[in-house]
Amino acid sequence: MPDQREPDASPSHVSRRAFVGAALVTGAAAAAGRLVLPGIAHAEPATLPPTEGTARAAAFALDEATVADLQRMIGAGQYTSRSLCEAYIARINEIDKAGPTLRAVIEVNPDALTIADAMDAERKAGKSRGPLHGIPVLIKDNIATADSMQTTAGSLALVGVKPPRDSAVAAKLRAAGAVILGKTNLSEWANFRSTHSSSGWSGRGGQTKNPYALDRTPSGSSSGSGSAIAANLAAVAIGTETDGSVTSPSAAMALVGIKPTVGLVSRSGIVPISHTQDTAGPMTRTVTDAAILLSAIAGADPADAATARAAGHVAVDYTKFLDANGLKGARIGVARKHYAGYHDGTDELLKAALDVMRAQGATIIDPADLATAGKFGDDEFQVLLYEFKADLNAYLAEWAPNVQAKTLAELIEWNKAHATEEMPYFRQEIFEMAQKKSALKDPKYLKTAAKAKRQAGADGIDATMKKHRLDALVAPTQGPAALTDLVYGDPNVGGSFTTPAAVAGYPHVTVPMGFYMGLPVGVSFVGGAWSEPTLLRLAYAYEQATKHRAGPKFLPSAG
Repeated sequence: MPDQREPDASPSHVSRRAFVGAALVTGAAAAAGRLVLPGIAHAEPATLPPTEGTARAAAFALDEATVADLQRMIGAGQYTSRSLCEAYIARINEIDKAGPTLRAVIEVNPDALTIADAMDAERKAGKSRGPLHGIPVLIKDNIATADSMQTTAGSLALVGVKPPRDSAVAAKLRAAGAVILGKTNLSEWANFRSTHSSSGWSGRGGQTKNPYALDRTPSGSSSGSGSAIAANLAAVAIGTETDGSVTSPSAAMALVGIKPTVGLVSRSGIVPISHTQDTAGPMTRTVTDAAILLSAIAGADPADAATARAAGHVAVDYTKFLDANGLKGARIGVARKHYAGYHDGTDELLKAALDVMRAQGATIIDPADLATAGKFGDDEFQVLLYEFKADLNAYLAEWAPNVQAKTLAELIEWNKAHATEEMPYFRQEIFEMAQKKSALKDPKYLKTAAKAKRQAGADGIDATMKKHRLDALVAPTQGPAALTDLVYGDPNVGGSFTTPAAVAGYPHVTVPMGFYMGLPVGVSFVGGAWSEPTLLRLAYAYEQATKHRAGPKFLPSAG
């Protein structure tokens, strides 16, 4: 989750500081008792960004290539799946491990080329699994894979622990023919460990950088997925979101991000925070690629009861909803109260975006404020504390059977014993708060969870859309990225429109809205449950009318 408070949050409001908003190991140890894990590169301290000349990456033949572009290249004989993977791995070595050192990819799949060869052989034999056949995909390092890679949520505590099987998302990607190229870095434990965390930092992966300005936060918690796709380290990526973790880094790095309705995509095998809010979602450079990726991962899974609610709502092909004229006749409401007005540059970009929507034939209702805006954030945080304790303990029992720290309580003690590696910059206040919570049958939890969901959903998004007869709500996803700060953690730099859809469990699509001083800003399209087809249609039409996506220049700073 990103780490940024809402505009009216006070320092005492731990819930806002903990995870919501627009913001978005040590080297050689001198002390005895340092944890050493064979074969695993320990994170290094953040370094000053290089000068622009050394930071710039060399021209890359696959820059901004879409899934369709890659398939055309393969069909024309310019590339094979193997050579695509080799090109992206070389790119990772050039700018992720060297050069700007983005630290976006925490691990390259040692079996990627073997898998690519198998996909090439299938293609040669006349078999195609669909648009992702042979396409290199990155996934966040909290999505379990039963292969040669780690699944650690960025924590050294899970290094060496092999999941018993693939997560549902990984299995669906493989079935679609995708080559899982590697795992991406993240805000450790999806940014649910400390109230003073830095988005994009993990004990295992170090600090991920924003390729648009290397001293700026990539936001999070899907920081590596965002940085990697923005910098063209793969075709597409999967992130996960509880509140903002797909949409916030996507907005911060000029990407399209989709947080689906909870239940559209299985969470089985994903390191959890909250069973009421968690989901996986696409992070891509275009709406079309996001729709392709969503098509591959959506669907029912008996291992995740929430997916039963998706019956009748899952599309086989979400690209069929894309329409360049999709804004014509649409009614779009602007959620201003609490979600705009915190940054002049962002407001100017929103004004321009609304002008485009009007020019494309949309009716703009401005404002169309949520009556409950800002009222459910504190309740949300309390719910997540309860659910994190229960859900993480269940994950560790099922998906990490050989882990040394088998419960949240044991993990807290493990972190204390390995504080040099795991807690050089911030501690584990959220872990400790969650550990104090009682079981999920606690009436206080049940009442708070129901209240938060009602205020965000029925009394918030649903009521507003019904009142104004809307197809979608829009607002800035967040403002421009703040500076990375490992001393104080992510700052409070303004608002974020991630929370209403997150708490309600509703879909949210962010699309590039433009740039402020070279920093990307996104616009969010939010709707009711299962409204992905409508949101994709609107987002695609806006994208095609504006084409705001532009690749990064790996500058040392903004401006």
